[in-house]
Amino acid sequence: MSDKATLNIEGKSYEFDVITGSENEKCIDIQELRSKTGYITMDPGFGNTGSCYSSITYVDGANGVLRYRGIPIEELALKAGFTETAYLILYGKLPNENELKSFSDRIREHAPIHTNLEHHFSGFPKSAPPMAILSAMLNLVSCFHPEVLDVPTTGDEFDRTAALLLSKVRTIAAFAYRMAAGKPINHPNPNLSYCGNFLHMMFSDPYNEYEVSPEIDKALNLFLVLHADHEQNCSTSTVRVVGSSRANLFSSVAAGVCALWGPLHGGANAAVISMLDAIKQSGRPLTYYLDRAKDKDDDFRLMGFGHRVYKNFDPRSIILKKQVHNVLTALKIDDDLLKIAMELEEITLQDDYFISRHLYPNVDFYSGILLRAIGIPLDMYTVMFAIGRMPGWIANWKELHDHHLRISRPRQIYTGNTEHPFIPMNQR
Repeated sequence: MSDKATLNIEGKSYEFDVITGSENEKCIDIQELRSKTGYITMDPGFGNTGSCYSSITYVDGANGVLRYRGIPIEELALKAGFTETAYLILYGKLPNENELKSFSDRIREHAPIHTNLEHHFSGFPKSAPPMAILSAMLNLVSCFHPEVLDVPTTGDEFDRTAALLLSKVRTIAAFAYRMAAGKPINHPNPNLSYCGNFLHMMFSDPYNEYEVSPEIDKALNLFLVLHADHEQNCSTSTVRVVGSSRANLFSSVAAGVCALWGPLHGGANAAVISMLDAIKQSGRPLTYYLDRAKDKDDDFRLMGFGHRVYKNFDPRSIILKKQVHNVLTALKIDDDLLKIAMELEEITLQDDYFISRHLYPNVDFYSGILLRAIGIPLDMYTVMFAIGRMPGWIANWKELHDHHLRISRPRQIYTGNTEHPFIPMNQR
């Protein structure tokens, strides 16, 4: 028998169930609030509103906890690659050797895109944002695979579609970059790893095959693992909202790409590099910017510090920080922006203002540095985020359709004009 919460309105009492999750999270079930009372709740940004029950990802922002299907992110970062992590998120368990091989083989199989699709890339202007291309091309891919438009959430058809999306998102991203750069496209190489194949498609030239170093492959794998899912964030919620209309998986994740495109969501890692570049160009000392960040009357913000969910520390940033330093050391990179970033990190981690407010460098700070060190262009940073987040989007779409699908339809409180007559033109 569940606990009850009592709400008193206008002298009447109403009871609502209190539900407890597996990690002792509690919620008041208000699904019948409007029908019982005539009232609705108001929660702009939905920061205190649960939209679903989910068994995919658990986040405890107060204690810096992130788990995929119950496994701590620290363990996955150390022991699993992106493909294995994607399988875990999609299917709810770690794959055995045969399952992982079959899953990886499917991903390799679906890496190429239809020849006719290649011509569509040339139709975009050179200045087209890669995220716009990615969203458009994901929808377009579904036109060449009509069987995925009504895919079930279990069985071979779903397995094929999930692998197809995970694979083709890399190819689309790499092709978009090559076209914008005016370079010939590189077709996928099935003999390479998931990350190695992407980097080959991005950076190989006819006269110079890109060789993936173990440090780069490991670092990019880690980046993708850390971004594979993150509970009901803006883009994942968008995938669920769009999918709730029974929209197909491709259009739903394409909508997720559009949500991720926003600078307050997936664009944060690119904003870090833009900030570092502005600091470099100004020639001012870092103390000038630190003083501005501390001034409550100054709207300047240090990008890549603090997190809306994590009020202590972001566990992903701790993991990524070590890998960033390893990559910079292994590649012997001499980069002024990266030097500024490392100096900024060192100062803020010793500054009482930032420590007392838990404004630690977050995953966007370190991922921006890592992607720059790898050689990923700035306008591709959010695309990299989208590649990593694809397993979470697919899993949330699947979970939505597996459990009590109901179309999303938020309410509102109307604040406009009350009823008044139409005014004829000659009287206005």
